[in-house]
Amino acid sequence: MPKKSNTVLICVAHRDDETIGCGGIIQNHIEKKDKVYCVSMTDGVSSRNEKNLNLKKKIRLKNSIKASKILGFEWINIDKNFPDNQIDTVPFIEVVRVIENIKKEINPTIIYTHNPSDLNIDHRIVTDAVITAFRPLANESWEKIIAFEVPSSTDYSYHSKKKFFIPNYIFNIEKYWIKKKRAIQSYKTEIKKFPNSRSLKGIYSLAQTRGVQNGVKLAEAFITLKEIKR
Repeated sequence: MPKKSNTVLICVAHRDDETIGCGGIIQNHIEKKDKVYCVSMTDGVSSRNEKNLNLKKKIRLKNSIKASKILGFEWINIDKNFPDNQIDTVPFIEVVRVIENIKKEINPTIIYTHNPSDLNIDHRIVTDAVITAFRPLANESWEKIIAFEVPSSTDYSYHSKKKFFIPNYIFNIEKYWIKKKRAIQSYKTEIKKFPNSRSLKGIYSLAQTRGVQNGVKLAEAFITLKEIKR
């Protein structure tokens, strides 16, 4: 009996989180004929004390479309982005409702989102909203909610013993790295200089570390937040 294809939703706070956090596994889903959608809850730049923010928004949007074409996923656009690095200033239910509406529209079976204890406030709220929108009610069809790590947020956070990012799901991305690298390079305005962990070399080093921790050359690491066998 042929294995069914999945509908995958990647719910992120900022455009580039999806590529940095799970650009390898996205390619695997596409390879398996899964349909992969991604939604970003903010524009990613409006909180910055910089000039020409509207231009920067357009550049980031253009770069994100380029990354999506390289990796093979499709962006879901929402009517209005929440304020960057200030999602905590809007009612939580508004964030949840956006995700609930997407859930009704595409009915995903697998959901990827941020690590719940990331430093970035937007990351944490998006994760909480995902968990709320996909609470296990009767007649639900989703199967997994999985968290990924994002350098400069997951690693920068202060962790208590209960909040370490301790992966329980490792994915070998050796054959997917070249495309992931190209997609990361699409976000040229967001990538930092080494030794920042958000530099291209820093992201590669993390992939090497996650790999050698698990007997492979390059890997992405995840935490399965919830899994329901149906």
